[in-house]
Amino acid sequence: MSQPFVELGCYGLAGHSDSPSDLLEEVRLAETLGLGAVFLSERFNLKDAGVLAGAAAAATYRIGIGTAATNHNTRHPLVTATMATTLHRLSGGRYALGLGRGFDALFDVMGVPRVTAAQLEDVIGIYRTLWSGGSVVGHEGPAGSFPYLSQDSGFDERIPIMMMAIGERTLQLAGRLADAVVLHTFFTDETLERAVRTVRRAAEEAGRDPASVRIWAVLATVEESVPEELALRKTVGRLATYLQGYGQVLVDANGWSREDLDRFRRDPLVDGYPGAFDAVGTTEQLSYLRDEVIPVRWLAASATGSAAACAGRIADQLDAGADSVILHGATPTELVPVVEAWSAVRDPARFAELPVNPGWVR
Repeated sequence: MSQPFVELGCYGLAGHSDSPSDLLEEVRLAETLGLGAVFLSERFNLKDAGVLAGAAAAATYRIGIGTAATNHNTRHPLVTATMATTLHRLSGGRYALGLGRGFDALFDVMGVPRVTAAQLEDVIGIYRTLWSGGSVVGHEGPAGSFPYLSQDSGFDERIPIMMMAIGERTLQLAGRLADAVVLHTFFTDETLERAVRTVRRAAEEAGRDPASVRIWAVLATVEESVPEELALRKTVGRLATYLQGYGQVLVDANGWSREDLDRFRRDPLVDGYPGAFDAVGTTEQLSYLRDEVIPVRWLAASATGSAAACAGRIADQLDAGADSVILHGATPTELVPVVEAWSAVRDPARFAELPVNPGWVR
């Protein structure tokens, strides 16, 4: 299986969605457009990762499918392992399981344990044992206590694991353990370059081939034909939502000023705001945040303007060391001019060996 632009991906149902059935048309168009992969995030309302990935697999034939991301602590490991093997077979090997750290505050109110690096390493080992036909017996580890776990002794399933990473320690963990890494939206080019080095160095120190880890940059992409109100939601709203949830992690990763972050948090609009800005923020509120609160240089870590300018920003991500680029926050329809502009400047030979499964680099 192949796709013309195997190095590019998009998110299905980017951001908030009241209509999960919209995914079906989105993934069909993404496949027709030639994108290499569709990524599916999870929200605890109308975006269950397993359901969406199953729908994407059933609606398409060639495009790769990645969960990016779910959290291991919200499902029993046997349930997650079964979700992955089912999607692997259902999609004909196009599926990759993506895991992330998530939000501590959310897990606290849910009553589930916070995610730790030790848990991730432990549970990844459990998944891989089950997928290879092995059994987990008398397990006592950071991921939990499991007397006996087994799927099928005949399994030899090659399912890649992706990790979502922002901070230095998670990047190192991903380099040691993961088959692919999905970085974060609104990384500066310098931060992206540094993250790539961190992942590859960690892989090498763990005795792995550094080039065997596929690294996805995530580029907020809003081409100039997108209406202003929607563009505000996809840029200002999305960044503000990240700053609401885990602003310090993103600010520290980029070397941005914590004073600017404190000013954002103390702003009367932001302090106590009843929801995520990318879901419920009004045009007036988002315009205010853009003009008065969020530094301009923070929003510049994205792809905006003409289709050609957006294509140039794709090239920047690849030049910074990424293997592939997720065009984040844009629907396949909105990406048509960007992909057309990218097709005029890309070097096909550079990506000839990339598989559509987003978790593999070869």
